[in-house]
Amino acid sequence: MRKSTVPKVVSWCGKGLVAVLLAAGSLQLSGEAAALSADHIRVGLFMDLGSTYKSTTTAVTLSSGQAWSIGFNAAGGASSLLTLAAGEEARFSIDGFRVKVLETKDLSAATAAYKKLAATADKPILFAASTSSGQVYQLYTGYYANEQTAAAAATRAAQTAAAYLDGQKPAVKGPKHLTAGTYASEAQAAAAATSIKDAGFDAMVALEQTGDGGSRYEVWVGEAANDQELAALQSSAGSQLPQFALTNADASLPALIIRQDVSLGQAVKHFQVSGQDTKAWASSNGSELKVKEKSDRSYRGAMEISSLNGQLALVNDLAFEQYLYSVVGGEVPASWPAEALKAQAVAARSYAEFQIGQSSKFKIADVVDTTLSQAYNGISSEAPSVVEAVDATRGEVIRKDGKVVEAVFSSNAGGASADPSEVWNSGGDAFASVPSQGDTAATKGQKLWYHVLLPSGVSGYVREDNVKETGTFTGGGLAKVTVTAKDTNVRPLPLIQSDKSPVAKMNPGDTAVLLEKVNESGTYSWVRGPFSSAELLKTIQGKTQTSPPSPIVTLEVTKRGPSGRATEIKANGQILDVKYPDLFRSAFGSLPSTLFDIVQTGSYTVLSANGTTTKLTGSSGAAVMSASGQSTVSGSGTVILTGDGTARSIDPSEGFLFVGRGNGHGLGLSQWGAKGMADEGYGYQDILKHYYQNVTLTKE
Repeated sequence: MRKSTVPKVVSWCGKGLVAVLLAAGSLQLSGEAAALSADHIRVGLFMDLGSTYKSTTTAVTLSSGQAWSIGFNAAGGASSLLTLAAGEEARFSIDGFRVKVLETKDLSAATAAYKKLAATADKPILFAASTSSGQVYQLYTGYYANEQTAAAAATRAAQTAAAYLDGQKPAVKGPKHLTAGTYASEAQAAAAATSIKDAGFDAMVALEQTGDGGSRYEVWVGEAANDQELAALQSSAGSQLPQFALTNADASLPALIIRQDVSLGQAVKHFQVSGQDTKAWASSNGSELKVKEKSDRSYRGAMEISSLNGQLALVNDLAFEQYLYSVVGGEVPASWPAEALKAQAVAARSYAEFQIGQSSKFKIADVVDTTLSQAYNGISSEAPSVVEAVDATRGEVIRKDGKVVEAVFSSNAGGASADPSEVWNSGGDAFASVPSQGDTAATKGQKLWYHVLLPSGVSGYVREDNVKETGTFTGGGLAKVTVTAKDTNVRPLPLIQSDKSPVAKMNPGDTAVLLEKVNESGTYSWVRGPFSSAELLKTIQGKTQTSPPSPIVTLEVTKRGPSGRATEIKANGQILDVKYPDLFRSAFGSLPSTLFDIVQTGSYTVLSANGTTTKLTGSSGAAVMSASGQSTVSGSGTVILTGDGTARSIDPSEGFLFVGRGNGHGLGLSQWGAKGMADEGYGYQDILKHYYQNVTLTKE
């Protein structure tokens, strides 16, 4: 049953990981009012764009379940020059600046040096080359943005691999080559390269695409880093190899240097992409391409390999709707209701189509495969239910005033979606804070956790299935509890963290005071901390326009936006002037959201009978009037009953605990909210029109 659209009433709702992280700035609408829906999309898998996006690798290893081809991608279309067998692997890198660390006939020495370098930032590649007396092994590191950074790397490599150099000196190599002529086949070129190698010069077979679209095999000599080195090579090689007419290789033509790679333990072909603005192209008709460096994931479409900022760039080019099969399955569970999956499909399609319509911030790609754009994991995220949801909404996008909306979304809004002013200080009127009651769907099936205070004064959390109440109480009326199993962990937060040590252990018969029962920290509600002043100052560094006070003694939310998210926070009374409010999440150590309260664990405020307030700390002590007279309590283990009837323990030293709701920036569609609404019978169009304001859904 489809219900009518939920009324959009803005209210403050509670406390806040990112499903989509975007650069700060205004949300926009696509400039083309009636653009046709996208046909293909380009997804960056590896690229170096500096601060915008950086995911790099020295080489990529591709394979396919069927025969696949390699060629070049140019303005006139993609070519196919080589065919590889089903299951055959090939590696790709770029013909850029690198360091040749050593050359040896000793494979064990080369392998040992490789392993040493693999543990550093200077990632190695190990090639094998043929000579008349057998194979030699050539160890390189790279690639580097320029000759200078490569020179610095050569110095590092000399130190790291010192035990294996045997008198050799790591040297900078580059993309300048001589050509020793054209050959009818790869085998003939390889034989010529071997004879040149025997004379003491580096020589490689290159497959070059000619200007008329054809191809030819050449033998390239040397790998000079600059014109001076190339000229010196021409002089020395020309005198020692008079049988070859050596000329400069044409750097304007796309080419693949064909080498033998033994980095991964077995020999595979390795193609170095060479030539100005060359884009190699790998495709497999009717099958996917597997990328070893992406956790062996398989991807639909083709792969483009090129050089960008001196680093290898890998872009997956595929059909737009097929891209959504992976995105929707990567963003939300395939087991969710069909209407929630459809809502996610339309939002994801709108977001992606908007990106294609803009001047891409990712240069050679429309989007990237992380949550900086949308989660994209190839076919591993696909499922029949997801494919059905995408196909059922094919071409459908969200529009406002005839333009595609940049339909951002997040994991869980925590009870109320965000207003743009709470995220990036600005945004279009397609976004506003609305109730998001469906977010509580994330808590279904979760265990409660008991926040307990031990006799030692230490407090922590025990999951409900490991604890039971004893039926006895403290003098203040707080229940006492014990545990049901030996060595039960008392956790620092209400969730199991394998990388965090428990604060204590309890055994049956041990008792603790129950302070409160809380939900397990997850996408809806969460607890983080407590953080010391030093820890906060470290995470805040560089994220505020003025330096924060040190040490931080007080920390409080002083302004909230329409949904209750923090928009202003003061430390010791000084405003922490972040560029935009959503930066508070990273400023305080990757908080799930900005919908939070801050609890100072080492202090509390007392309201006296005459209306005055006094701030006390765990070390200062407080006068308490009891039946036996007045006494002073202080230190770890002091329990304060708050005005809302909950209890908390005061620490002797100050810390800052963040208690919040939601996961992500909270703007636009809440994925868990959509799931909750779908559970209640709402259709996907109603869900979308609830989270995006005054929009229309159009199918193209």
